[in-house]
Amino acid sequence: MASRYQLSVEMQSFVKQCALFQPADDSLSEMRVAYDALCRYFTPPLPAGLQVTELALPVAGRAIPLRLYRPAADRPPAGWPCVLYLHGGGWMLGGLDSHVVIAAPLALQCAAAVLVVDYRLAPEHAFPAAFEDCLAVWDALRLDGLGLGIDTARVVVAGDSAGGNLAAALCLAARGRPGPPLCGQALLYPALAAVPTEPAASEHADAPLLSRADMRYYLEQYAADPALHADPRLAPLAAGDLSALPPAFVAVAEYDPLRDDGLLYVQRLRAQGIAAECHVGHGLLHGCLRFWPQGRETARMYQALRDAIRRMLAAQP
Repeated sequence: MASRYQLSVEMQSFVKQCALFQPADDSLSEMRVAYDALCRYFTPPLPAGLQVTELALPVAGRAIPLRLYRPAADRPPAGWPCVLYLHGGGWMLGGLDSHVVIAAPLALQCAAAVLVVDYRLAPEHAFPAAFEDCLAVWDALRLDGLGLGIDTARVVVAGDSAGGNLAAALCLAARGRPGPPLCGQALLYPALAAVPTEPAASEHADAPLLSRADMRYYLEQYAADPALHADPRLAPLAAGDLSALPPAFVAVAEYDPLRDDGLLYVQRLRAQGIAAECHVGHGLLHGCLRFWPQGRETARMYQALRDAIRRMLAAQP
């Protein structure tokens, strides 16, 4: 580990625990086995008072699996406010079970429905498959709440890492579509450019848990053709116009080659007059939020996420 990474006891523990889960070989199947095991390891029991529903959205002869978390309580008169959650994993890993530790508690802490999308994964399904699945879910959700008692005027899209990429891309695509607009975006250490933004991209190129080489590999699996890399559906920072987007909360980790993607996004949103809050996790690493039940600094980031989503859901449409 590079000497410049002065990791706290909290982050040292997180790195050591993550290191317990290494693929048996370099195959995609073993990568997924190891990642799923890591996710299970960091997933605590579901909190009491939560209702979980499995469902699927039919699209073009197939189905997009979804999972809904909501409080086991009476539905509000206007319907449940909603967090549409898009998981991370380099567009290649993860699914409905991978980010329970982040998504499920938001339902109780924000008194909202949290809808998690199991979008198609690369390399079997290359760009823009993951984006198209997320957009299809949003299109269905904004029309009638998928029949789930959701208040379509109170929807925040959230996501971490590759999921933050998809959430930002969804906000761009959602502009001007019929129906209520998204009322917020909450991005956790998002990947927003095909080439990570400097200086963090170079300063933290060999950071623990996510290196610049890792990001290059993920991008090659998701979108191998460089001609696609200026497409805002893949690289939201490539969009020339970020106006008319919903208010944003962006959390970044200090020791992350993607840190400055998030900082630049906040800067550009503010320049367009869009409310954009930034939370910098000093001394933290990419992917750290799954550690929030165990750590003080990661818990602070989670609380900032929760509070921002609460404010977005409470704002007048």
